[in-house]
Amino acid sequence: MQASTLFSLEGKTALVTGASRGLGQAMAIGLASAGARVICHSSSDNGADQTRDKILAAGQPAISVCADLSNMEGVASLVEQVESYCGTLDILLNNAGTIARAPAVDYPHDSWSKVMDVNLNALFALCQKFGRKMVEAKHGKIINIASMLSYTGGITVPAYTASKHAVVGVTRALANEWASANVQVNAIAPGYFRTDNTQALQDDPVRNQEVEKRIPAGSWGEPEQLIGAAIFLASPASNYVNGHVLAVDGGWLAR
Repeated sequence: MQASTLFSLEGKTALVTGASRGLGQAMAIGLASAGARVICHSSSDNGADQTRDKILAAGQPAISVCADLSNMEGVASLVEQVESYCGTLDILLNNAGTIARAPAVDYPHDSWSKVMDVNLNALFALCQKFGRKMVEAKHGKIINIASMLSYTGGITVPAYTASKHAVVGVTRALANEWASANVQVNAIAPGYFRTDNTQALQDDPVRNQEVEKRIPAGSWGEPEQLIGAAIFLASPASNYVNGHVLAVDGGWLAR
């Protein structure tokens, strides 16, 4: 098979959650550049319109949808919108996430619940809903977004850390069940990228310096640097990759 075919997403439909900006926007645009029709999700009204418009301007089909993934009603709404548009998916990229920072001794229960609802419960529900049809069709790609905090504990982010450890577990569990049905379930663990979620660290001169010093590449990642990993895991090139967590971290874990 030619390399151009291995990495082609022509004729495929992808849903990217949390596609309004940052990593999600970059990966949505990247999947479209490889030929996919992309459904761009945001939790706010018209939040993913800019991403959709960038894809349309590049000559690829795309729509934007809105759903609140902090509750199951929102998850059901997203599923309904996707199914009314395309019936089923070839690629599910679970990027939507949230973070709340507070010392563990004072961590609010409502913050814990919201982080878990968005980062873990909604992710599993979407995997289950769309994965069922992928298993029936005997093909599909699911990409979950993990984190460096899938490996470490972090500071003042206990809920986020717990959710991202769980994302890796869910990814492996689903891969075990669905690989035989030709459905590949994998994850990407981004390193320290310049996004809204990491703005607090970027703005802290001490922590910013600590992060940059730890990264062998010497700098924070830019969202566009995740595109290659996303296309690989969404394409036929990864047909024998199952339950894998691909770190895109500038060498952080090696250090």
